[in-house]
Amino acid sequence: MSAPLLFSFVLGYFMLLLIVAWYTSRNANNDSFFIGNKSSNWILVAFGMIGTSLSGVTFVSVPGTVGSSGFQYYQVVLGYFLGYLVIAYVLLPLYYKMNLTSIYDYLHSRFGIVSYKTGAVYFILSRTLGATARMYLVVNILQIFVLDRMGIPFWLTALIILLLILLYTFEGGVKTIVYTDTLQTSCMLIGLVVCIIAILRMLQLDFSTALIQLEKANMSRLLNTDYQSSGFFLKQIIGGAFITIAMTGLDQEMMQKNISVRTLKDSQKNVITLSIILLIVNFLFLLMGGLLYLYAETLQLNVKGDDLFPQIALGNYLSAGIGIVFIIGLISALFPSADGALTALTSSFCLDILGLKRKQGLEEKAAKRIRLTVHLSLAIVFFLCVMIFKWINDKSIIDVILKLAGYTYGPLLGLFAFGIFTNRILNDKKVWLVCIIAPLIVLGIDMVNNADWFIKKLDLDGAWSQTLSSGSTFLFNGFRIGIELLLINGIITFAGLWMISSKK
Repeated sequence: MSAPLLFSFVLGYFMLLLIVAWYTSRNANNDSFFIGNKSSNWILVAFGMIGTSLSGVTFVSVPGTVGSSGFQYYQVVLGYFLGYLVIAYVLLPLYYKMNLTSIYDYLHSRFGIVSYKTGAVYFILSRTLGATARMYLVVNILQIFVLDRMGIPFWLTALIILLLILLYTFEGGVKTIVYTDTLQTSCMLIGLVVCIIAILRMLQLDFSTALIQLEKANMSRLLNTDYQSSGFFLKQIIGGAFITIAMTGLDQEMMQKNISVRTLKDSQKNVITLSIILLIVNFLFLLMGGLLYLYAETLQLNVKGDDLFPQIALGNYLSAGIGIVFIIGLISALFPSADGALTALTSSFCLDILGLKRKQGLEEKAAKRIRLTVHLSLAIVFFLCVMIFKWINDKSIIDVILKLAGYTYGPLLGLFAFGIFTNRILNDKKVWLVCIIAPLIVLGIDMVNNADWFIKKLDLDGAWSQTLSSGSTFLFNGFRIGIELLLINGIITFAGLWMISSKK
């Protein structure tokens, strides 16, 4: 397939985004950037957040998991649904009651300035690592299959993409992203459906027959009933629920779009609608993964995991049109997570760290100048992180970053839970210490539990390797901690906060 042809479609797609951004950012101010003037349409927010929730990792990685674990990822998706119910009926009423611009202002009101800054710092750290890791994955696919053939270096690709993201988020912020995310989610879902139909035709199957074939190939299994496994269904459902609560409900990027909706009722409708749509969309991604493996088997193509979808879509195994649809769908999955993260991090740094809203007498123009400077600086940080991931050049770096999310969102989960479910008073000056110690304890637990993984990743040998392996066998005896690591972190943080608190 012609690389210049694919590249021309990518440029055309960007031009469309810039037109939308220009139209939506007219007369924008700081409130437009931070919370969309609290006038966003809930239907647009719900639809656009599909792309933000899924990202390029879902577009590439979820189909790749079917070969090894079937449809078991759907256990996590069911947990997501439960988590969205908690967000809609516990967290959103709290945020609207307090009329928050940054959700971490809750920690300021409830505990004090140290808790507030600690929550914001953890969000900034986790979202920066997560967003740039997802961005690296997609940029690397574009580089390998399109831009390497045109002689364009990786660093230039990453720089140009970040500049384009800057162009369409610089002025409008959330006000613009609500519309661009809607456009990008539409392109991503169209790409998903078109690819499923194309592969069904290549396999000469209809929907029901395809499910029968997947069952025969043992790729449609849903529930894991091995309680010692990290994929045990109760672990996955509970872990999925708390991942959603922490990484959506306690995440400024995700919630600033929700609180940009005019009323609480509309915002709740947005969240519930999103949760139902995600049940359907994630099933379609898993279905496509199964179909890709069936098709790869007919081609005698030995490829799996993250390489499966791009290799088949761009490797002349399907039509040129499907390759174009895949590229557009892929970058449509990338940008809702990258542009939203950049905007949310700018908002959090300006509001939570620099305290723009609390500065008396600061003029709109001066505040805007600070905001634009922060926005540009964070884009540079994004570029450096993407280049570091390229330098590491390890496909499993995404797994590492997702594991780190369990460490960084745990303190946020503990802080918010302590504030909502107790009326105790914290020693605010010691909160940062608890929020550092808790992830370190969790790291130690995780290292012992997943000794083999850490020994391989850290290239340990000798006494360290033997100690970890023996400790894992003695303490856990084959029991594997999975995505519930986030919940464990939150519980330890909660316990630590209790120890430094007193009765009201």
